[in-house]
Amino acid sequence: MVARVQVPAQAKRGEVIAIRIAIQHPMETGFRYDVMGRPVAKNVINSFVARYNGEEIFRAKLGSGIAANPLLQFYTIADASGEIEFSWMDDAGVRGAERVRIAVT
Repeated sequence: MVARVQVPAQAKRGEVIAIRIAIQHPMETGFRYDVMGRPVAKNVINSFVARYNGEEIFRAKLGSGIAANPLLQFYTIADASGEIEFSWMDDAGVRGAERVRIAVT
């Protein structure tokens, strides 16, 4: 799965920063039918976790009410330079991950 992440490249210590991630995923609800009339299996991203230098800063449980290609936004405090890691898993067991670095002065 492809994801687009927006995190400031640098921030001042103690600054509140916005983090956005858009994950490319069809988010099939299980309520649609294909052209042959067969139901399309439910397959949504069901768990998402963000970690800042290994410490969990955000967790979400997603469901079928979320649109395709979900966009998540949350905030954290920039306290140290390092890495923000994002990981998620869908109903089919497919995992995705992204990492970005942030410099804190």
